[in-house]
Amino acid sequence: MQEQHTRPAQASFRQALAFWLKLGFIGFGGPAGQIAIMHTELVERRRWISEKRFLHALNYCMLLPGPEAQQLATYIGWLMHRTWGGVVAGVLFVLPSLFILITLSWLYIALGDLPLVAGLFFGIKPAVTAIVLHAAHRIGARILRNRWLWSIAAASFVAIFLLGVPFPFIVLAAALAGHVGGRIAPEAFAVGGGHGAASRHWGPALIDDDTPVPAHARFSGSRLMRVVLVGAVLWCVPMGLLWALHGPDHVFTQMGWFFTKAALLTFGGAYAVLPYVYQGAVERFGWLTPGQMIDGLALGETTPGPLIMVVAFVGFVGGYVKQVFGPDDLFLAGAAAACLVTWFTFLPSFLFILAGGPMVESSHQTLRWHAPLSAISAAVVGVILSLALFFGQHVLWPAGFSGAVDGTAVLIALGAGVALLHYKRSVIEVITLCALVGLVLSWLA
Repeated sequence: MQEQHTRPAQASFRQALAFWLKLGFIGFGGPAGQIAIMHTELVERRRWISEKRFLHALNYCMLLPGPEAQQLATYIGWLMHRTWGGVVAGVLFVLPSLFILITLSWLYIALGDLPLVAGLFFGIKPAVTAIVLHAAHRIGARILRNRWLWSIAAASFVAIFLLGVPFPFIVLAAALAGHVGGRIAPEAFAVGGGHGAASRHWGPALIDDDTPVPAHARFSGSRLMRVVLVGAVLWCVPMGLLWALHGPDHVFTQMGWFFTKAALLTFGGAYAVLPYVYQGAVERFGWLTPGQMIDGLALGETTPGPLIMVVAFVGFVGGYVKQVFGPDDLFLAGAAAACLVTWFTFLPSFLFILAGGPMVESSHQTLRWHAPLSAISAAVVGVILSLALFFGQHVLWPAGFSGAVDGTAVLIALGAGVALLHYKRSVIEVITLCALVGLVLSWLA
């Protein structure tokens, strides 16, 4: 691409809004794909932000719990157009996928017993197992660089899969191991590669390497207190209303508490927190079945937006099945639950950016992972592997590991794995092909 030498025209709030809305509908491919789209559009083509400032923001988002691509959009929107710019960018990143998932969840619940739909999901479920295994391989290849990190990954797998240790305790134990290990062998927990310094200049940008920090992005103690106070109100008011109207044991109140905790544990991306969601939503609260959880992940993989939006599916099915508003308002109950869990899941992400952004902008030196976060990332690999076995148990061994293997499902999973690992096909392509295979097999049966 030929470098441009003139600075682009100032981007208006309306232009930014149009881009963030477009991104909400085209943001397929998980965080890597979404970040790549933002880099192409914002750094290379529009030049709203320089690559160095883009990567500086991304490094901060990578340190946070929560969906890093959505947080990056919020950060850039805030940097360009103050608080409302950040709020609009973050909301539009999520809103299209919320509406799409509410619609798909309703169709899934209403039509799931039809042979056509059942055939599609017969092929999709083994593909999801392969996709999660592929995620464990992809992340592990980047994270597990020495025996220390391999040991943490193995220990986390044993803890969650064999011993049933809750995910929050695994995160805390990994952080402690990283803190201690970082003192004993600091080189083993140093992060290499990743999102380092910028390697190419695309021409002058609106927010360039040497652009002064705008007034709204400068650190202020009073502003930080206002953001924290507003965030506390936005969490406490809906939670207080749920508690006052329904009590602590109501489905909505339980969802609010549960997904707030989930939002604070999503180090390493959505795949890392899905076992925690599985433990709570399936095993503890019974909002949905293991099979429905797998189907929800498949729907999340095939829609735009962050993968953690699978929580909207979990909320919809939970509200629908529990008949929160009675048997005559099942769709309304599901839609309300989906919106509720989305609110409590993403609220912390906005607060992290709006509260922490000014401190990040105070220094343009590259942020680095600390040893505890390296250890948490290693633990995530073991947790994701356990998730794959959770799914495999219910898809490849429908009667449990002691029962018969579903040979057809195994073949579909192996084919999906080969397509992902060897032929480097996209997740959407693999799911689509496996869905068609399942449809054909159900028609021939």
